[in-house]
Amino acid sequence: MGVPAARIVFDEIDRSAVADAVTEILATGALTLGPWTERFEQAFAAEHGAPHAVAVASGTAALEIALRTVDVRDRDVVVPAVTFYATAAAVVHAGGRPVIADVDPRTLALSPATLEAALTPDTAAVVLVHIGGLVTPAVDALRAICDRRGVPLVEDAAHAHGSSYDGRAAGTFGLAGAFSFYPTKVTTSGEGGMVLTDSPELRDEARIYRDQGKGSFTTNHHVRLGASWRMSELNAAVGTVHLRRLKEFVETRRRVAQRYDAALAGLDGLQPITEPAGSRSNYYKYVALLPAGVDRAAFKRAVAEDFGVRLSGEVYDLPLHLQPVLAPYRRGPLPVAEDLCSRQICLPVHSDMTEDETDQVIEAVTAVHRRLAG
Repeated sequence: MGVPAARIVFDEIDRSAVADAVTEILATGALTLGPWTERFEQAFAAEHGAPHAVAVASGTAALEIALRTVDVRDRDVVVPAVTFYATAAAVVHAGGRPVIADVDPRTLALSPATLEAALTPDTAAVVLVHIGGLVTPAVDALRAICDRRGVPLVEDAAHAHGSSYDGRAAGTFGLAGAFSFYPTKVTTSGEGGMVLTDSPELRDEARIYRDQGKGSFTTNHHVRLGASWRMSELNAAVGTVHLRRLKEFVETRRRVAQRYDAALAGLDGLQPITEPAGSRSNYYKYVALLPAGVDRAAFKRAVAEDFGVRLSGEVYDLPLHLQPVLAPYRRGPLPVAEDLCSRQICLPVHSDMTEDETDQVIEAVTAVHRRLAG
């Protein structure tokens, strides 16, 4: 049997609970901004130790809303080069200018040095991204730099449900955290996102922005340039049910990652991105770096064709400053990000992954590494 790149896990109990919720929602006719949205918000906030959560249509919307609330229009926003396109797109859509910074090769995240190098006199915000679910141990130092400059730190926590550093949950280190519930995430609502914050003012603004900028749900008085960023009750019900499995899913993924760590330690030149002290990843992605000179496409093709193991998409194969659509914001080479993006692979990690599947991946990666890098 093959090992897929990703697998979405809803067991029979989950499916039954979702079906019951959908029946209830359809019977009441309350299809948006109803009780299931509120339940999901409360449960997600509690799971991450935050006072407030606002459910929205996507992780991209969550990030854009957070940036709109701090007003980045015609100003600079620092973002890391190793992240998904949406991190920079949210800045542009909120009216800001992304300033793309290099990253720490140990964490794929901003470092204090790369952040300092990217700050400008017109910096309005900084976006810290938790790639693969790893919260950098430099997070407090990054927050301190932002505080000294009077600049808000916003977390792109799209990958980081249930991740933490020093016992504090991802999404709670800055003014706001933006989460995604795209289907492949550790927990999903099908589609959707969440704004997490300890600020009641930002919470209130996010509620306005998500509903076309209306001052209240029952009127057509528009006070902000919002959009249709609501989460449907159907999505909220799916998310509420799936969130109950978060701790279980994270533990399963961490066990898989621990076995990968041990196996890859014996492969000369293949370098996993491991957890620094204090960090506790959800292992949304298990990232490793191929030795320089190894053909990544050939590596992925060999593990698939010879061993039935599909490697998931890289995070990411092209850094932000080299994305064609972001060419207007390119300011020069970012050598660390370019090297990381050219060599990284992601080993499969599923929320219900078996020991046999883990063994199959280890066997495949070990054999192909020895063939191509030996």
